Amino acid sequence: MLRYLPFLLILALTIYAFIDCLNTPEEEVKHLPKTVWVLIILLFSIVGPVVWLFAGRKRSAVGGGGGGRARRQQWVAPDDNPEFLNSLREEQEKNRDKDRDKDKDGGKDGDKE
Repeated sequence: MLRYLPFLLILALTIYAFIDCLNTPEEEVKHLPKTVWVLIILLFSIVGPVVWLFAGRKRSAVGGGGGGRARRQQWVAPDDNPEFLNSLREEQEKNRDKDRDKDKDGGKDGDKE
């Protein structure tokens, strides 16, 4: 089993670099077009993925130091997203207003009969 470990590591590195390349936006790819990077990763099994990881993509600095937010927006869960929560509140207010209008109209219609 131990003799297969280098092959599995190379395969895992290649798969990781391939998926990372495909998920990287075109404007963040450095030096070559994205399709050329994909070919390099797939054709040169050890060198291609390593070169992609070190030179193929713009990397943001690690750490929370004052550079502001990264260019790519992080995914935010709906219950943490203030825009989504505001839209829910607005929708609830609209529904309450509709319910109040229906109650008022229902009372008037009942008096007419």
